[in-house]
Amino acid sequence: MSNVRILNAEETKKLLSMSDVIHTVEQVYSEKAKGDTVVFPLVFHEFDPGHADMDIKSGWVKGADVFGLKLVAWFEGNKQKNLPMLSGTILVCDGSTGQPVGILDGAYITGIRTGAAGALGAKYLARPESENLLIVGAGHVATFQIAATLMLMPKIKKVRIYDPIVSEGAKQMADSIRETLVHDFKMTIAEDIVFEAVEDVQEATKKSDVVITVTPAKSPIILKEWVKPGTHFSCIGADMEGKQEIDGTILSAARIFVDDVAQNCNVGEIELPLKDGLISKKDIIGELGHIINGVAVGRENDEQITVYDATGTALLDLLTGKLALDMAEKQNVGVCVTL
Repeated sequence: MSNVRILNAEETKKLLSMSDVIHTVEQVYSEKAKGDTVVFPLVFHEFDPGHADMDIKSGWVKGADVFGLKLVAWFEGNKQKNLPMLSGTILVCDGSTGQPVGILDGAYITGIRTGAAGALGAKYLARPESENLLIVGAGHVATFQIAATLMLMPKIKKVRIYDPIVSEGAKQMADSIRETLVHDFKMTIAEDIVFEAVEDVQEATKKSDVVITVTPAKSPIILKEWVKPGTHFSCIGADMEGKQEIDGTILSAARIFVDDVAQNCNVGEIELPLKDGLISKKDIIGELGHIINGVAVGRENDEQITVYDATGTALLDLLTGKLALDMAEKQNVGVCVTL
């Protein structure tokens, strides 16, 4: 029998701070670059193509002695049933015994660890003096991207938000994000930081030092001719085959880092440019963890365009989940059951 702690979304939200999660994600990237983790093959299935699907990401973090998985399901029809269209569940297991130790709601963990990932890409690859941030996509994950990036890049003065699907969503986020950052993330936001919704992505791109894309796009939203020298891109939305957020010719002129080479080649932002022959595997300099560990150089000069392609691995979910479970044990939070 196994003793398993179960945490829901609200409990997980109260237990995790963005700063702790950033540190955890950075640790995962470092361990992965050292070869101390394993990412297992992705499982994906469409129950009703374009309307209902699921994917399972799984892995093993040797140093933390945990393995497990995250199952995410998207059912478009749930909207009419007053149910969330997207749901996620994380299972954390003990690496020394194989026994399950925790089951957690995956929605909040996915958001906060993804925000940390995009921001770490900017920290290690953007110009340190960058002042203009463009967020493309105003969905759930965008809030976490803004919070984490402002924490790691204190010189940011203007945050532009563009949504290619619902422009009103960008305006709503721009109007409410300051209060959200203060209330939900306990951040102190300087009065001179400006949050602005934009409808012209071309003009916004031209003014941006850092661009973080978090959309489900299957064709480029940002074109190469709009991009100024020295821009950094953290591409987050392309995490399934056929997705693409930025012009492939941007990558052909960029210094490229990824989170998992094999996975990125199959489902990341680099997937289609590789298939189209715009880049080759030789153009992938390495994983972000190689920069963190000091074995690879990130940005080489201020004129260089840099790209961090982050598809997201279960390793991030597992170690963030373990962080929440450890804190829950100390604070006696959640429900414990015997399986």
